[in-house]
Amino acid sequence: MFITLSVLFVPGKAWAYLDPGTGSMILQGLIAGLMGALFTIKIYWARIKNFFSRSKSGKEDDLKRDG
Repeated sequence: MFITLSVLFVPGKAWAYLDPGTGSMILQGLIAGLMGALFTIKIYWARIKNFFSRSKSGKEDDLKRDG
């Protein structure tokens, strides 16, 4: 039974190739994904940085007003 089913799932010859246009589309997709990930990291890093810098600057402003 297993041998019979395994024959069905073995791919035959596809006689296919990747032309330059397909390779270019794959490359563009990879670059777009990488740039999107970097942009997302940049946005969240700026939010985290601003969160911590606000808490420090708020304390400094209070000290300047009191002094």
